[in-house]
Amino acid sequence: MAHTVLNIQHTAKLARLKLTESEATKFHAQLSKILDYMSTLDAHDFSGIEPTAHAMPVYDVWRNDEPHQDFTNQQALANAPKQNAGQFLISRVVDE
Repeated sequence: MAHTVLNIQHTAKLARLKLTESEATKFHAQLSKILDYMSTLDAHDFSGIEPTAHAMPVYDVWRNDEPHQDFTNQQALANAPKQNAGQFLISRVVDE
């Protein structure tokens, strides 16, 4: 790394990790390679490019929230494996 001093123990502390000395050495080498690779961006001029959160435009894919006709009780229970008195019957999930 040319410009940055990497303190792997401080970085691990920020990530709430406890690293052994061998892990710190391993991750220091890996993180250094990642940061060195990212420094290749310095060779490019991005001054005329507007910052974005996504590479492609993001469109709202939700439908409008409009009132509509509800299911009837019979329609809701039509495919229920078990039912009783207009309600779904399920296996007990909580022991007393």
